[in-house]
Parts: sequence; C-alpha cells; structure tokens
Amino acid sequence: MTSEPPVRAIPGADQLIDALDPEQQQVALAVRGPVRVLAGAGTGKTRAITHRIAYGVRTGAYDSRNVLAVTFTSRAAGEMRSRLRDLGVPGVQARTFHSAAMRQLAHFWPQIIGGRPWQVVEYKAQLVATAARSLRMSVDRVAVRDLASEIEWAKVMLVRPDDYAAEVERRGRELPAGFSEQAISRLYARYEEIKTEQAVMDFEDVLGLTAQMLHDNADMAKQVRSQYRHFVVDEFQDVSPIQQRLLDQWLGGRDELCVVGDPSQTIYSFAGATPHFLMNFRQAFPRATLVELVRDYRSSPQIVRVANDLLRSAIASDPAGVKPLELIAQGADGPVVKYTEYGDDDAEAAGVAARVKALIAEGVNAHEIAVLYRTNAQSEAFESALSEAGIGYVVRGGQRFFARKDVRDAMLLLRAAINHAPDRRMPEVVRDVLSDAGWAERAPTAVGAQRERWEAMQALVLLADELDDKRGATMGDFVTELTERADSQHAPTVDGVTLASLHAAKGLEWDAVFLVGVSEGLMPISLAETDRAIAEERRLLYVGITRARTHLELSYARARRAGSRGNRKVSRFLSGIWPAPARPDRMRRSTRGETTIALSGDVDGELFEELRAWRGRVAKEIGKPAYVVFGNISLVAIAEIRPSTLDELSVVRGVGPAKLEAYGEQVLGVVRAHLSAKAGQPAEGKI
Repeated sequence: MTSEPPVRAIPGADQLIDALDPEQQQVALAVRGPVRVLAGAGTGKTRAITHRIAYGVRTGAYDSRNVLAVTFTSRAAGEMRSRLRDLGVPGVQARTFHSAAMRQLAHFWPQIIGGRPWQVVEYKAQLVATAARSLRMSVDRVAVRDLASEIEWAKVMLVRPDDYAAEVERRGRELPAGFSEQAISRLYARYEEIKTEQAVMDFEDVLGLTAQMLHDNADMAKQVRSQYRHFVVDEFQDVSPIQQRLLDQWLGGRDELCVVGDPSQTIYSFAGATPHFLMNFRQAFPRATLVELVRDYRSSPQIVRVANDLLRSAIASDPAGVKPLELIAQGADGPVVKYTEYGDDDAEAAGVAARVKALIAEGVNAHEIAVLYRTNAQSEAFESALSEAGIGYVVRGGQRFFARKDVRDAMLLLRAAINHAPDRRMPEVVRDVLSDAGWAERAPTAVGAQRERWEAMQALVLLADELDDKRGATMGDFVTELTERADSQHAPTVDGVTLASLHAAKGLEWDAVFLVGVSEGLMPISLAETDRAIAEERRLLYVGITRARTHLELSYARARRAGSRGNRKVSRFLSGIWPAPARPDRMRRSTRGETTIALSGDVDGELFEELRAWRGRVAKEIGKPAYVVFGNISLVAIAEIRPSTLDELSVVRGVGPAKLEAYGEQVLGVVRAHLSAKAGQPAEGKI
C-alpha cells in the first residue's frame, strides 16, 4: 500500500472545519479512509464531503489531482466541481461512473485492444429488435422496450446469458409478459453477438470492459491506481454490482474510500441499485469510520415530521429491515403541511395552479416551486393549468438546456466577447451580449417561445451574477464554466415552475413542493405488487417530501374526469398522516341531475351553496340553464380557493375571459359577502 504524507495543519484549514456542524466535522476530519457516512435528506452531505476533500488538500493529506469523486449524475458531478472551486480546490476529478470509465477505456483501448474504441450505443432497442428478428421472435415496440430493460438489468447484476435462466428462477424475478427465461436467455446471447458483429458497445459494457481491462492488464491498473489514490462515492445506496466491481478494480485492494448514502433514498432497485454495499461497508472494511448525519437544514420541522412519520410506519413492513435515520429539523417553524382532496384530475390541476399563483404573489420565486408526480403522463394537465394561469414552467426531463439552439447561439456570442471590454465587470458584459440574444431587464408578458427564450437568457445572467459574487469571475472564467456545465449537462436555474417525476427530482430541492396524485394506483403505482416494490414506492414518496424546504402540499383527485365516479382513495402510505376531513364529504347532485360533486374538507360548503343560489338567480334572469353560467366543478374550485381578485378567479377551470368579464365582479362579491359574514363584519357593498 502506498504510504501517505502526514496530515499537517496549515492556515485556512481550520476555517473549513469551523464552518461545519459536529457530525460534518467528523466527516471532514476523517481525511483517510475507509469512511462510511449515512446522510439523511437535507443534512449537508455534499457540504461535508467537499469540505473533507478541501481539508485533505489544504492539510497536505493528498494532492487534489489524486482524488476521484464519483457521483450518479453529470449534474451532481458539475455541482461538486463547482463547490470545490469555490473552496479554492481545483483539479479534483468529479465524474459519474460511466464518464470516468469511458475516459480510461478510450485512453487504453488503442494500446490494449488496438484501433479506435467501439461506438457506444445510447439505446438498446434497435439492437434488441434485430436480435429478436434473427431468432424469429415476435415482438412489438412495448416488448422491445421491456426486453431491453431486462437485458440491462442482467448486465448490471453481472448475470451472463448462460446463467440468466437459473438466476431469475433463483430470484423469483417477474419476466416481461409473454417470454420465458429460456427465450430471454437466447435473445440476450444473440444481442451480445450482434454488438460484436457491429463493433459497438452499450453503457454497461463501458463499466464491465474497463473493470476487466484493469483486472487483466497490470500496466493499465498501475497507471490508473497511481493517478487515483483517494475515492469518494456519493449516493452509495444506488451502487449496482457492476459499478462495485469497477470500484474494486480502481481501489486495487486499498481502502482510501469514503462513501456517502441513505438507504431510505434507494429508488432505483429496478435498475440494479442496492443498499447492500452501503449497509455492509464495515464487513468489507472492518476499521471503517462510521458517521451519521441527521441534522436536517433543508426542511421545516413540519415537513421533517411528515418525512419521519412516513418512514417510521414502514420499519415493520420493509423487506430490507433497515432502520431509517431519524431526521432532526434545524430550521425555524414553517407553515403547516397542506392536504387537499379534489373532485377530479382537472380540478386538481386548476387548484394547484391557483396555489402556485398565490405563492408567487406572496413572494416565492417561480423557480423555487415544483410540482412532482409519479408518472410523466401526469404532467400534461398541470402544464395546461399553469399555461392558462400565465405561469411559466420547465418540464424536467424535456429538452436539455444546453441542447437548445438559443442557448448554443448565446454561448457563441459570449465566447466571442471574452477579450472585449476587459475593464468592465463580467456581469455587465454578459448583459450587453445577451441583449442581442433575446434578453431584457423585464420579462416579456407573452408566454410560449418568446418567454422560454428570455427565461433561458435570464438563467445565464443570474449565473454570471453568482460567479461574480462568489469568485470574482472574468469573462474567460464564465465561458469556461458554461463549457464545462454543457459537457456535464449541469444547467443553470431557469425561472419557471418545475414539473418533474419523483425519480427526476432526486438530488434537487425547492422552497415549495406540490406532491400530486398521491392516491392508490399511483402511489404506490399499480405495477408495484411485491413487498420490495411497494417498499421502494414508499421511499420514492419520502424523496418527494424531503425535496421541500418551507411549503409542502399533497393532493389527489377522487375521480379521473368530472362527472365520473370518484372511487380513488388516498395512498396507504399516508394512513395516520393524512388528516381526517373537517366534515364528512357531502355529495351534491347538480341541477342537471348528471354530475355528482364531492365537497372535501377544504371546500367551503356554505359558500358553495351561496354560489349555487347566485348562479340560479342569474340563470333565471338570462333565461338560460344554470350550467351555462358556471358548471358545478367551477363553483367547487371557487368555494375551495375563495378568490379575492380577478386574477385569482381567472385560474379556475371554466372561467374564461368572457365569463370573467360578465360575472367576475359578481362572483367576487358573493365570496366577499360570505367571508365577511363568517368573520362577523359588514359586507363591502351588495351583490
């Protein structure tokens, strides 16, 4: 084992430690491995490990060029590099497993295998379809997708084609519909043959081949292990067997390893992730230092309480039997967690849009608000509702920020301006340059492409301000930062409400989070049938809850469409957490006799009745059916959000410009009169 220089205190190192809490200090001071950190959500794990690296470099424990920090997303790697630069420690390699492996594979391929590295195919579907056709297997697009996922699982789990049938039988693994173990085994073998014939490899090959080359080639192993002597692995609960094999080869029997993770945030088991390596770390490294981070700096006590309650109720039923970390809130009290039941999906979308608009009016930035859902198919209704309310949004998982043409064009303009106006501050130059690319001091009132372009340019402006404030960055520094972020897809913050699946929200946080569709069938999803799958669904909900800093609102809809039977129930995970309604749900039949409305505890039933009475009077005056004035769904939404302005009323589903002009002030009058009467105050004016 390579001898290490002694740790020596130098000026500035103590300041790094003083900035941390006692448990984080334990992490930072343990500059020599092995170290395992169990870090709950919001407990500052990235802060702890970046300060550990910085402290190790500052004290001479190691050279920053000998450190490899491994993360699971390019964005997280970019964030870690950025934080280390802020701490004055450039030179650390922070990469994903695939990125680090690909660099090593590309470097050593010509001398070990010869020629240029094979092309990496991003998607398996075409190769799987070709393999199926060659075996005369009948497959459609859905089957190809499922079979590709199954082959990916097998490779991640280090299961070879010849062993596949026996392995899935041993595990009791559920197979893609219509295919036997033997059929998939033959398809898997043929898939591997076709890759070799076409001289291509998949993402799993990148990891597996790198590990194999390190194992078989002593010179390659010596060079890599000489370069990287200290390893940090974040999100270690998501490590798969193939990633662990590569990590073992990097280490080469050494123990200079710090791992960080939280078993309660294991949400990628379907892709081979397992908390086994995290929880059994001390068996692999008996002298490991163990630290737990439980001080939650992100979420309010109200949110932390819900997160703890959710996991506490799962201990007995979780097949893994892992005791979750009990978070301790460090922040000030926030608003109560809000629970809302809506009549149907459209009403939920409209209600959430109204709440988002209200939060923005209270001063919460749009980019600090997120709407999180279980499946991507749920996003459409919320996109529509936010658009109708005039609220900008960004769908996470859509087109990548740096892939947008307007962003690419802006980067070309910024690169050309590196040597211009050297005496001016960088943010001023950035603003001048981006003024030619669609940016202005004030956001455009229009929605759509024009607003999206402005929001992208505004994100670049805000990043320029941030880098100037933190580092005094020059134009050259700014362009270098953008180039690196583009390579790692570490996008700057765009000023719009985030729409994202719960999986896509991992690793992110917002001031306000709306968790929507928390009903049986969606949470847990109906496809989750085994105890392990259901336990993972609970962890997924935990991840969603712990994304919120101050505001957390959970909601679901009793029915899919207005007028249909409301038979959905709140998620079993929220049993004992979801409050009982203030009054039993009261079923009302519409004047047309065809729609049944369920009034939840959040709907003001008396106001609903007064609105119905007002609607009846108006309908009689104009000689039209009552539903022509407003539908019951609209009245329910009005009775729920109790608008005080025309803007607030305008977000209600069914309240278009014509109805707003014709009846808006009358509706607000009904609401004001009702609220004044409840408060014992005289109403302002008459209806």
